[in-house]
Amino acid sequence: MSTENTKPIKGGEFLIRSTQPNEIFIPEEWTEEHQMIAQMCNDFIDQEVYPVIDRLDSMEEGLMVSLLNKAGELGMLGMSVPEELGGMGVDFKTSLLATERLGKGHSFSVAYGAHTGIGSLPLLYYGTEEQKAKYTPLLASGEWKAAYCLTEPSSGSDANSGKTKAVLSADGKYYSITGQKMWITNGGFADLMTVFAKIDDDKNLSAFLVEAKWEGVSLNPEEKKMGIKGSSTRQVFFNNVKVPVENMLSEREAGFKIALNILNIGRIKLAAGVMGGAKATIVDSVRYAGEREQFGRSINKYGAIRYKLAEQAIRTFVVESATYRAGQNIDDAIKGHMSEGMEKGKATLKGIEDFAIECAILKVAGSECLDYVADEAVQIYGGMGYSAESPVEKAYRDSRINRIFEGTNEINRMLIVDMLLRKAMKGELDLMGPAMKVAGELMSIPESGDEVEGVFANEHKYLEGYKKALLMVAGSAVQKLMQTLSKEQEILMNLADITILIYQAESALLRAEKMIVMKGEAAVAVQVAMVKTFFYDASSKIEKAGKDALNCFAEGDELRMMLMGLKRFTKTEAFNPRDARQMIANKLIEANNYCF
Repeated sequence: MSTENTKPIKGGEFLIRSTQPNEIFIPEEWTEEHQMIAQMCNDFIDQEVYPVIDRLDSMEEGLMVSLLNKAGELGMLGMSVPEELGGMGVDFKTSLLATERLGKGHSFSVAYGAHTGIGSLPLLYYGTEEQKAKYTPLLASGEWKAAYCLTEPSSGSDANSGKTKAVLSADGKYYSITGQKMWITNGGFADLMTVFAKIDDDKNLSAFLVEAKWEGVSLNPEEKKMGIKGSSTRQVFFNNVKVPVENMLSEREAGFKIALNILNIGRIKLAAGVMGGAKATIVDSVRYAGEREQFGRSINKYGAIRYKLAEQAIRTFVVESATYRAGQNIDDAIKGHMSEGMEKGKATLKGIEDFAIECAILKVAGSECLDYVADEAVQIYGGMGYSAESPVEKAYRDSRINRIFEGTNEINRMLIVDMLLRKAMKGELDLMGPAMKVAGELMSIPESGDEVEGVFANEHKYLEGYKKALLMVAGSAVQKLMQTLSKEQEILMNLADITILIYQAESALLRAEKMIVMKGEAAVAVQVAMVKTFFYDASSKIEKAGKDALNCFAEGDELRMMLMGLKRFTKTEAFNPRDARQMIANKLIEANNYCF
């Protein structure tokens, strides 16, 4: 199941390669400088955003812009921008940390993310030196705000089907852009827009830098939304907007590739942001459960409430473990590409593209984690949770968009499997060899494998079984369905769910093992309980997803054999999840805070 760990891990390779704890980064390793950045972001939300959150949600004129201006003055809008262009030039995982700490800021975090991510990064990574010199310092300081104009009324997930047109003038000096964009975050106040359009009858989109003040740019009124009410979301119209040819971003027809690569960044940044929201919502849950009394005692004394608190923490801890693992992998890939002579901007894009599978995994896992946390927070609050006076009501409404942002979770699930199979077909990832080996195991007596000692001996065995389960089901699906697999969305979703659980389980396991080395087993007993509980639940989820997939395409003796194999690969030893969750909940209640 594993290969020699002589080279940095590649995207998707976690399925066929063992990773050691010393190969990953964990949040317990943040330096004092990192902690200062995190504290600055925390303080900004607590001191600048929370006091005006209701005014922000009422769309008070100019308020969001003033907050972005203040963030710009503190350098928070230029985290990823090189120092020579007016930014801080931090590495990728540090930008994730800032995004996480600002993620509890509700609508502000959406405006911030749109400006610093999809709004500014296409220019930073694809712009010419002249384009970057002209616009990037303005965006890094906050003097100008940015938006990203891709989605149209008839093109959402299928972005390349957009109808916005760009026509070159007779003198070759400018393009006239005409079309309609919708759901444009920051649209109401953006100064610079990255606009995607097709030139003539091109197959693929091209991208342009458009200044909002130019003649022909107009806006619809603000959209009225279920959540994130304080963020500006508008339709933007372009009516023969004259865009100088020097404002084309990258090359003709490169727009679709730009959009895909920027979405990769947006997906892992979203995972970081929702973690910040989840942690803040857990704090609300823990504190309210300690204050609210029923039947003569605080509700945090009851097992049903403790289950919810513990599960909120487990899911958040696991997503956090996976996010910063991937963040460090991306940083390492960027350095590797730069050492081979690649320019930093291109190396950054390539490093993130290398881990596009993990970015999609994290987008799904993160958004669904926050949805769970917010939903259970409302339940813990009871009737008060349904009141607009409570913080969790806002958290519940604001969380819902994250399963739609940056490609719906359904699209991302299908992308996870598609990207894995494409890598395998290109020879970049040897999935077929391990899959055939697992298929051979079904016909033989199970091998005992390498024995792992220690507190996580069972979990290492489980993890190997999970990977075998995926390789067996996916390998059989590819063999049976061949070219039609891409149309079998239910099966693809099952395979994606297993992949997501594997990546999260392994990441949390590695984090806890590294923490044991750093602090000793006794000091991380609660984190050990979190990992063991997640694995216990993952086993049954993986068996269910695998069974659902197999029943769709296999039959007879072959089906019975694979179902037996699946049961073997997902078998667990006896484990008491109640006691583990009680321990986790007690830790939260004692701290009266999210303390992991």
